[in-house]
Amino acid sequence: MMRVGLARCRPSYHGISAPWGPGKSYPEVARLLGEEACAGPMNEVYAAVRSALFGLGLDAEHFGQEDWNPIGELVGPGKRIILKPNLIRHWNPADDGRGGTVDSVITHGSVIRAVADYAMIAAGPDGSVAIAEAPQMDCDFDEVRRIAGLDEIVAVYEETLRREFEIIDLRREAVVFKDGIIQDRKVLPGDPKGYRAVDLGDKSFFTGSGLDPNRFRGADYDPGPTAEHHSGGRNAYLLSETVLSADLVINLPKLKTHKKTGVTLALKNLVGINGDKNWLPHHSLGSVDDGGDEFPESKLIDRLRSRATEIARPLLARGLGLKFFQLFRRVESATRGDTFIRSGNWYGNRTTWRMCCDLNRCLYYSDRDGLHLDAEAPVRTVLTIIDGVLAGEGEGPLAPGDVPLGAILAGTDPVAVDCLAVRLMGFDENKLAKLREPMNDSGPRITAIRSSEEVRVGEMVIGAESVRERTLEEISWERGFVPHAGWVGHVERDAD
Repeated sequence: MMRVGLARCRPSYHGISAPWGPGKSYPEVARLLGEEACAGPMNEVYAAVRSALFGLGLDAEHFGQEDWNPIGELVGPGKRIILKPNLIRHWNPADDGRGGTVDSVITHGSVIRAVADYAMIAAGPDGSVAIAEAPQMDCDFDEVRRIAGLDEIVAVYEETLRREFEIIDLRREAVVFKDGIIQDRKVLPGDPKGYRAVDLGDKSFFTGSGLDPNRFRGADYDPGPTAEHHSGGRNAYLLSETVLSADLVINLPKLKTHKKTGVTLALKNLVGINGDKNWLPHHSLGSVDDGGDEFPESKLIDRLRSRATEIARPLLARGLGLKFFQLFRRVESATRGDTFIRSGNWYGNRTTWRMCCDLNRCLYYSDRDGLHLDAEAPVRTVLTIIDGVLAGEGEGPLAPGDVPLGAILAGTDPVAVDCLAVRLMGFDENKLAKLREPMNDSGPRITAIRSSEEVRVGEMVIGAESVRERTLEEISWERGFVPHAGWVGHVERDAD
């Protein structure tokens, strides 16, 4: 059995502000920061993170005492802890009256602050804690940093503990889009520790898939690097050395839908540890009949669009035809809307879920000394804490509608945590290849469970004194989330 902690709280971030202090003198936090730093309005999100860690069963015997150290059960003092939030982009296009805000797009700063406090307790004065993230190429990192209140959190640790809380943008390049076309590029410093190429070879989830690497398309216009790193026996990814060399990684996803994999959650959030997202296959060129998964049926309009995109790629890579292709995108949006299936944004995408599972295998089987695919079990522990206080439905991950869910999830098995999350969404984990296939997989395993029936939930409601033991079947959800348009009718749980 695999345990997951679940805390229920008020489904809102209203009434709290950066640096997102607890608003209550919890013994272990007061010992770290002092009574004054715990003052302020009550922060239910902080309480929910605390409860989820307790619900997971971490250091349960000391809960409520000043020496409670939940994350210290996973890593010793003096170690390096990296927090990996979802800071994908600094705005939500649905914040135009369609019911979406940036709070359903990114991991909220209040969740980051609470986890950082417990990471500081675990690392101790001789250890270190940092944030590392590679958001989408067009993310304004300074702005998303402001929204999440990260600099205010940094100030708390500098002023109170005289300790550094480093924030690292792992991207090597940022871009400016206009009408869906890259208009400008800017070189960034990237990971100060550099990057490591991790090659899974035949231990990749792409092995035996029947997918043609020459059809793989990545995050940029040139498909060459995407195919090159996934052919000839290679399945390689360029990953952050800061993350790979850490003693503990804490994954902090947002609970929301996703256009290519159905849901985001723990497994998908590791896309943000990459140094070059063009090494990541996102979809395969062409229709299913042609051996691809770009779109489902071989309709003339979709074939023509795909062909036009392939013609545009080399031109745009050289900076040619920018105005023309921007006009084309505007006309397309005006005539077809934005919900038609393109670029693998549907339930038939056979590419992206494999890439996500590969990234998890890279992380769980790597340490600072290299890759250990011959190990009987993962060589690394990753703690996942999912922010589901205000979740996202519909056109995720970039333009979701807000869903007031009021949940924080915690676990050390990414598939078990994600199974609980999709149940809260009213979705069926067995209809999501990203969850179903790792449970059935025979390679180096990224999950200990073979079925969602093996998940046990330690549920706490804010203000309660004890943990309620649950199976997934006993977990309640108020209503089903609206899936992404390309997933409607193919991910929901049966009406019974």
